[in-house]
Amino acid sequence: NAEGRHARDVEATMKANEWQKEHESYELKWAGERDAEEYKKQLARERRESLNLRNAEGRRIRDNEHEMKRNDMNKEHESYELKWAGERDAEEYKKQLALERRESLALRNAEGVRIRYLEAQMKANDFHNEHESYELKWAGERDADEYKKQLARERRESFELRNAEGRHARD
Repeated sequence: NAEGRHARDVEATMKANEWQKEHESYELKWAGERDAEEYKKQLARERRESLNLRNAEGRRIRDNEHEMKRNDMNKEHESYELKWAGERDAEEYKKQLALERRESLALRNAEGVRIRYLEAQMKANDFHNEHESYELKWAGERDADEYKKQLARERRESFELRNAEGRHARD
């Protein structure tokens, strides 16, 4: 009996060892499955993180491209604004030059009219002075002729008087 007990104890110990080994095997299997599941979760997490990083990087790149495109559009718009402002300034400058040219021409025309008027006045004054000079000359000549006639008349009268006196004295 002791032998039977010993055999049962050995058998129970072997069974217990077998169960223990089987249990350890299951434990290892389950640990492996848990590790595999954790590894899969880790890979999925890393994949999500990688996707998030790539999405964030893609978003950052798109945002940068959008910002650069917007800056380019703003620069282009500013360039057009400057071009249009320059064209407006050039047009205003041309208008200002045309106005100044017209004003200059008007001033030159007015100055020309004033000069021609002064020249005409001076010519009229010269003509008037020349005419007065001729009038004075002619009046002087007439006065000289009158004076000569008067002297001739006085001389004739003096001759007549002396003649008459001489006749009177002879008679």
